[in-house]
Amino acid sequence: MPSEAVQDFYPDDLAHCYGCGRLNQHGLHIRSAWDGDETVAVLVPQPWHTAIPGYVYGGLIASLIDCHGTGSAALAAYRAAGRAPHTLPPLRFVTAALRVDYVRPTPMGVPLEARGRIVEVKPRKVVVDVTVQAAGEVRARGQVVAVLMPETMLPAAAPRAEKT
Repeated sequence: MPSEAVQDFYPDDLAHCYGCGRLNQHGLHIRSAWDGDETVAVLVPQPWHTAIPGYVYGGLIASLIDCHGTGSAALAAYRAAGRAPHTLPPLRFVTAALRVDYVRPTPMGVPLEARGRIVEVKPRKVVVDVTVQAAGEVRARGQVVAVLMPETMLPAAAPRAEKT
């Protein structure tokens, strides 16, 4: 995993997400970065992420796909705009649609690697296909339709994204 992820640059008032918020002490701290033309995030399940002994809870996998998808959307939007993730105004995306297909059981005790492939980039919407692998095998596939965070969700002091 690269040392810097897009979530490292989310403004403090937008960095509390359970899945990817760096300021949520109880969260998963999912971190997404470019790896060539794909995005990557790695998450190591904890013992309390168990569905049945030896296997990861499906909701954790869905959360990984969800948050890696919105992080990937931000990365794609910054790249499309020719900007770096630390530049203002921040580009923060939320989930408009999430689809998850569980391919095979996911074992505990090994890192989960989420890989995102950008399918579509529009000014306010990005579509990302995500695969989750564990122990060298695809365990889940999903798709995230992410939209630029509506102004009604932004704290009053947060910079507004440019309208395009």
